[in-house]
Amino acid sequence: MPRPARRLPTPRAMIVAPQPEAVEAGEAVLRAGGNALDAVLACALAQGVVDPMMSGIGGLGVLQLLDPRSGEHVILDGLSAAPGACREDMWADRYVGECPDGFGYIVRDHVNEIGHRAVTVPGILRVFGAAHARFGRAAWESLFAPAVGFAEEGWLVRPHVATMFHLDEKAYGRLSYAAKLGFTEDGRRLYMGADGAPKRLGQTVRNPDLAETLRLVAREGAETFYTGELSRRIVADMRAHDGLLSAEDLAGFEPRWREPLRVGYRGFGIALPPPPAGGILVAEMLRILGPFDLAALGHNTPEYVRVLSEAMRTAMRDKDRHIGDPDFIPPPLDMLLSDSYAEECAARIRAGEKVSLPRLGADSEHTTTVSCVDADGMVVTLTHTLGLPSGVIPPGTGFMLNGGMNNYDPRPGRAGSIAPGKRRFSTMSPTIVLEGDRPVATLGAPGGAWIGVAITQALVNLIDWGMTMQEAVMAPRFSSTSDAIDISNRIPRAVQKALEGMGYEVRRNPTSFPFAAVHGITMWDGAIEGGADPQRDGLAAGVP
Repeated sequence: MPRPARRLPTPRAMIVAPQPEAVEAGEAVLRAGGNALDAVLACALAQGVVDPMMSGIGGLGVLQLLDPRSGEHVILDGLSAAPGACREDMWADRYVGECPDGFGYIVRDHVNEIGHRAVTVPGILRVFGAAHARFGRAAWESLFAPAVGFAEEGWLVRPHVATMFHLDEKAYGRLSYAAKLGFTEDGRRLYMGADGAPKRLGQTVRNPDLAETLRLVAREGAETFYTGELSRRIVADMRAHDGLLSAEDLAGFEPRWREPLRVGYRGFGIALPPPPAGGILVAEMLRILGPFDLAALGHNTPEYVRVLSEAMRTAMRDKDRHIGDPDFIPPPLDMLLSDSYAEECAARIRAGEKVSLPRLGADSEHTTTVSCVDADGMVVTLTHTLGLPSGVIPPGTGFMLNGGMNNYDPRPGRAGSIAPGKRRFSTMSPTIVLEGDRPVATLGAPGGAWIGVAITQALVNLIDWGMTMQEAVMAPRFSSTSDAIDISNRIPRAVQKALEGMGYEVRRNPTSFPFAAVHGITMWDGAIEGGADPQRDGLAAGVP
């Protein structure tokens, strides 16, 4: 029988994100005539409502935008900064160790993880304001309507949200999410049930305080968070609880406009955010993999996993040695991305050498992403986060502040050590793929130390293997961000045994879709297709 005819209209625009409600918000903006930047902002604002431990206006993030009509291609870096009251040695005597999964550092009493002293200067709203002022088409106020609606009318706790609400991270040296959800009276009222436990799958969350806060930002602009009424409420709460964040910190924070970091791979250009964001990890891995014929190795064969894993370890080791806030530590990008260094690293992999990689400090996995392409060809990709959420909800505001201090090394004299005004390194890496000057794909991922390895594997799946975006993000992944290789439960046991026979420690993850959650869009030959990683309940929505 002939194949059934396609009945769906061909999309001229598309948006993809891990939260269906947020995708709905961005899709509505596209249908109303907004551009890709408008849709991403509306989506991101809704994400902060319906995924409140992943992101929000108290967080941080990185945005990449390419506008073919104007030729502008920019990175807007809103990674948070350590407050001015910080000192390099302020927690040195409290240092316990690195979190065993690589997501941050442990200090006694968890003061860098929960409470008012854990908060860094939030950058995300100034990113939204600056990006909209330069590139937005729709009215600023209109972008808030979906988020306000979800906050006021309520939203259902989805599977991934329920998982995060009930997550106990004791094994990793961190507190449970119940402790953070219930840290303030407002948090207990919003997110905890009558039994004292976090709300469960299918229960409704209503947040009228957040609806009013979003209305305030819609009326007065992002500056209310930094110099206006909202900033005064944040600072008053900080002063009442011995927090580090000050009015001067908020007023003085500015996002950085940066040039994309661009590397070649198999004839394509890969545009990535430079340090202190995590594009360097993806860039270095791709440079090391360039000399290998990966397709000849076979997808996810033992040798394929070994080669990619050693590239992952090399890039993570070099990040730890060389990469921090470029204002404090100039990164040796020319060396790390040079032909000679890539060949040297590839030769070591061919010789069977193993990179030793103790656990490293990295982002929290509790992050989210959104990518969009509009009918005019504008491409926008954003990754944003609360880091480890601090649990702090300034009274009556409805939003949680980030816990970004957990990601600074309490030990003085290191690349990631604490310093006033220092921006934390982040593995966040919203990515655009180009053929010449024409964008052909965009993708991003939440997932902490796994972001770079997941994006790299998705790119290899797209370019070396010719997969669709949905195939690329669903294919079984693995990760090597330590001395072990972690594998998806869908990678065969025979592959695991072969790797163990090579002398590797291999750890099987019980879940089917672990190691970050890549979401993206391809535009091959002008045909738009999306892909959403199943682990985060995500959705790709096309607009005809």
